[in-house]
Amino acid sequence: MKSKILIQLDSDNQPSVFDGVVAVDAGVDQLFRHGGVRPADVRNLVYGAIFTRGVKDLRHTAIFVGGADVSAGDKLMKEVLSTFFGPLRVSVMVDSNGANTTAAAAVLSAAQHVPLEGSKSVVLGGTGPVGQRAARLLARAGSHVRVGSRSKDRAAAICQSISNQVPGATLDSWSTAGTDDTAAAVEATDIVICAGTTGVELLPNSLRLAASQLKVAIDLNAVPPLGIGGIEVMDKGCERDGVIGYGAIGVGGTKMEIHKSVVVKLFEAADQIFDAEQIYEVGQLLVQK
Repeated sequence: MKSKILIQLDSDNQPSVFDGVVAVDAGVDQLFRHGGVRPADVRNLVYGAIFTRGVKDLRHTAIFVGGADVSAGDKLMKEVLSTFFGPLRVSVMVDSNGANTTAAAAVLSAAQHVPLEGSKSVVLGGTGPVGQRAARLLARAGSHVRVGSRSKDRAAAICQSISNQVPGATLDSWSTAGTDDTAAAVEATDIVICAGTTGVELLPNSLRLAASQLKVAIDLNAVPPLGIGGIEVMDKGCERDGVIGYGAIGVGGTKMEIHKSVVVKLFEAADQIFDAEQIYEVGQLLVQK
């Protein structure tokens, strides 16, 4: 049996230790870590992956794209995919800054309590990397998504981008700069996912309590003050004043399970691509077990 080799392409100068540990815990035999990777570096690194084993053995090699900069990771991913040709390819996962696995875990947590199709959802910090992906996954599942950001123009741009990727999606945007606008946005919603900057409260407890139809509140901020008032960082399906709450660590356990499961699946075939949607599908299988 060939060794399972995972090639870690990280846009940061120092490859993520977190991602390396998860890979080892997921059963990777050999981890090749490359830091400071730029798009111009990718071709030769990928060639090293696809030219060293026979086509039948390429499923034992895979690539993980990471780093703190999600935009840089997306560019690396695009370059990786453009380098493959014919049967000379390996499976690839992209999870820069943990954005894909975190967004998937958050949306899956909400789906345990509210049918996503036909629901109304709000994503606070919706223009950040996790927020964008959470909004996209919610929209793809049939939820009416409201994307909130300090800049309404940026939120509107994200809505347009998601609409281009998800035909038939229903989205709208608003600025979180005004308390009244935020109160109106969350008043008639079923789900709130807070994916804003760490240490910034975007939904005070008073507004959460005033949202009479709110069923699930998910806060992905682990640094005090938390993003949603009244939600604790360890919450995992805890009821808070009639609302089911999830904190960052509560969601984090699911995120870790998804991350490890995707790494395992990388070695099942040589032609798999795991972006946010595919990672979410893996999470759905985990939840169903």
